[in-house]
Amino acid sequence: MTKRFEAVIFDWAGTTVDYGCFAPVRAFQEAFREFGIDPTMDETRKPMGMLKHDHINTMLHMDRIARAWEDEHGAAPTDKDVDDVYAHFEPKLLSILDGYADPKPGVLDAVAALRDRGLKIGSTTGYTDKMMEIVVPKAKENGYDPDFWISPDGTNGFGRPYPYMIFRNLEKLGVSSVHAAAKVGDTLSDIREGKNAGVFTVGVVEGSSQLAMSQTEFEALSDSDKDAARDKAREAFVAAGADAVINTMAELPTLLDQIA
Repeated sequence: MTKRFEAVIFDWAGTTVDYGCFAPVRAFQEAFREFGIDPTMDETRKPMGMLKHDHINTMLHMDRIARAWEDEHGAAPTDKDVDDVYAHFEPKLLSILDGYADPKPGVLDAVAALRDRGLKIGSTTGYTDKMMEIVVPKAKENGYDPDFWISPDGTNGFGRPYPYMIFRNLEKLGVSSVHAAAKVGDTLSDIREGKNAGVFTVGVVEGSSQLAMSQTEFEALSDSDKDAARDKAREAFVAAGADAVINTMAELPTLLDQIA
């Protein structure tokens, strides 16, 4: 038993499954290209963690993308344009999701160690229920099966950075106080969600959307380049308000043991 915590609430893609959070990146970029817009990796990843419709809306209103849209389509992007891009995005993502549900290195051991300490395992996501109906059973096949999950569909469409998905976790898992829960995620939206809920909030670096690399790309870096990449992600998490930052999930149980 840790001194303080009763539950850990994880994000999904980029945190517990899908190293690098590549499934949504691929689908976002392909959807925008169908409308004549070629978003950069940074533009695509910046809103990561939000409800996917909100993510597309945020991208469409980035200065460069909004100007490119106007050049291509003759008018500034509208709410209908957001819906139209989403209508292309969703089937692309649904068609590939089952291939992006492998647990990240260290996740299964960390979850087992947390459960051995008596902690419940909750989760929140920027995916919809329809997307999670693919990811959850596939992740379970692969050994990852949290006690509870909820998408923004379960909070009237209020995804991150709103705190409501975390509150539903606390209620469902019977957690006595926000003080007794930790949120772990790989995006700045995750950190903001945790802080808005008042829980202890942890950023995880390796395999994160914030780091934006595949496992092969990261492992090919020199030690000094790995350190530089980790430091850049760590600084972004801290700037967003993270209470702690870990490099890998293997560090999480010991970290939580040490928090009074």
